[in-house]
Amino acid sequence: MTRLCTTEGLTEDQSEILKAVRAFVDKEIIPVANELEHADEYPTEIIEGLKELGVFGLMIPEEHGGLGESLLTYALCVEEIARGWMSVSGVINTHFIVAYMLMQHGTPAQKEKYLPKMATGEVRGAFSMSEPGLGSDVSAISTKATKTDDGYEITGQKMWLTNGATSTLVACLVKTDEGADSVYKNMTTFLIEKEAGFGETAQGVTVPGKIDKMGYKGVETTELVLEGHKISADQILGGEPGKGFFHMMDGVEVGRVNVAARACGLAWRGFELAVEYAQQRKTFGKAIAEHQAVLFRLAEMATKVEVAHTMMVRAARLKDKGERMDVEAGMAKMVASEYANEVVEDAFRIHGGYGYSKEYEIERLMREVKFMLIGEGTSDIQKMIIGRQLLKEYKL
Repeated sequence: MTRLCTTEGLTEDQSEILKAVRAFVDKEIIPVANELEHADEYPTEIIEGLKELGVFGLMIPEEHGGLGESLLTYALCVEEIARGWMSVSGVINTHFIVAYMLMQHGTPAQKEKYLPKMATGEVRGAFSMSEPGLGSDVSAISTKATKTDDGYEITGQKMWLTNGATSTLVACLVKTDEGADSVYKNMTTFLIEKEAGFGETAQGVTVPGKIDKMGYKGVETTELVLEGHKISADQILGGEPGKGFFHMMDGVEVGRVNVAARACGLAWRGFELAVEYAQQRKTFGKAIAEHQAVLFRLAEMATKVEVAHTMMVRAARLKDKGERMDVEAGMAKMVASEYANEVVEDAFRIHGGYGYSKEYEIERLMREVKFMLIGEGTSDIQKMIIGRQLLKEYKL
């Protein structure tokens, strides 16, 4: 165990799970991450190993074949995985959000149908809210489900699906006509089943191809095109239309804890690489770690890693206690993502010219960490959420 990113008050089971995940990361992920990332190759063997560890079913209740663990346990595992390779934690993240939404809002039949297979990774989830012209304005979604005699027909285009091709179940937010005054009450989440792969993966469902990205490689990010996709009312999450926005926001809230955990893992790894390199690299007759400028930088980096980790843990524990934590999740996500970028950039600076070489791991981290500023809402969005809630609580 290292000094950084330790968590007090864990049970023996939690500690054993984290120990197993960390050992897997050190042995199976870190040694191959750079090669797979540079080739933009899906980490099939790594994913199979995580299935065997039970990571896909960490929070799924035991009666549905999962481990029944807490959000905290899950977040700490994600932190460990992101420390090895952030893309792998992305594979887990969207699957987890869909499973969480089913656990919280699914009908008994939906839970029975999907959760046991999601716990083993046989069914893999993707989360679809955004659209090509949408950005952060969820109220502007245009993908629409129209009622038919035997269900609904969905037409529209969704964007930025992590696991878009490898998933077989997509939680998809669309417009429905519920006659409500609020646009947010005229949205419904459908559970869309499809085959894994690209092209037409179900009737009226097409995954065109993966989007080429600056970082976050290995895991695919895709569009989802829906052209008259026929779906039954049984596939509405929770069985009742008009609640999709609120279901999605619940999923996004825990997703923000997840992204905070991923950012913590990146920052942690950035510090590890920097402190190791700073002791090996010598200038002017001594290791650069002994130069005050580098020493101070390492101290600041470690402090940021600890602050981000502590805030992430607090948000997860509040959720586990059943308390409202939108402010804490927003704070954790904002701080962790901003600090991760600062820590990784400092690690890059410490590496000097070698940091610009693809032979060094820090080059990959520099590209990956930028996604943390965007995923599950930008820092500006987090500030809006935090600020509005604080004004309510501190209203004169």
